[in-house]
Amino acid sequence: MSEESHRQAIDTGTEQLLCHIEDRVGVVTFNRPEARNALSDTLTPALRAIIPELAVRPDVGCIMLTGAGTAFCAGGDVKTFGSWSKEEQTPEDKIQLLRRRQRTLTGMIYELEKPVIAALPGPAAGAGLSIALACDIRIATARAFVTTGFGKIGLSGDYGGSWFLTQLVGTAKARELYYTSERVNAAECERLGIFNRVFPDEAFETEARAFTTRIAAGPRLALRYMKENLNRATTQDLHTCLDMEADRLVRAAGTEDFQEAVRAFREKRPPVFTGR
Repeated sequence: MSEESHRQAIDTGTEQLLCHIEDRVGVVTFNRPEARNALSDTLTPALRAIIPELAVRPDVGCIMLTGAGTAFCAGGDVKTFGSWSKEEQTPEDKIQLLRRRQRTLTGMIYELEKPVIAALPGPAAGAGLSIALACDIRIATARAFVTTGFGKIGLSGDYGGSWFLTQLVGTAKARELYYTSERVNAAECERLGIFNRVFPDEAFETEARAFTTRIAAGPRLALRYMKENLNRATTQDLHTCLDMEADRLVRAAGTEDFQEAVRAFREKRPPVFTGR
């Protein structure tokens, strides 16, 4: 096995969240299959810590979030909700805490310099869906489905799901999915643009690895600039986007990766990017 394809385990501090690096992909796995990978007071802080660690590693080209077993993430653990609502904090304190938690999880994923891919081996619900929506790309197995789910437990939604979903499917469909908490199967998710690719169940692991490895092998700085451009396109006017595209393209043209791509094109071979 070559050095590039070597699998390196990364300690997250808990068995509820696993991490390894393989073929320049930082794979982060929610590991509570008995609870459909629901978030917890142990798993979520570990997730907030490991993502920025992977973001600065030169041996990681992209990050893949996935779940152990047959689910991606069921969102918050409903069993703990009752105690949370009775905690002796003022509503204002709880609001400020949730704001910080949101910005340092889905906000961070959305703004991260490296591409983040959600690989769904099964359902994503509630805040788990919000995490998937915050990623750049979502790939899924055919058995996967999504549901906002909040209406079924008397909550309005968090972690940016309403914003991310509106960006993907438009306000009318996003309202429908929030108000009804309907399950949306993989085929419909692909039709709506929630899922980018859907793979057969038996081929999902292989296809997900191939897809993420392909992106991880790309030109790191150019990918970072692409993500900046694409994020900006959702909030800024055309001329602002044109100006920033010009800035980023000129900067990318000054990299060794660009020169390597030109050489590879002339020599009719795949480029080998180094991130410089």
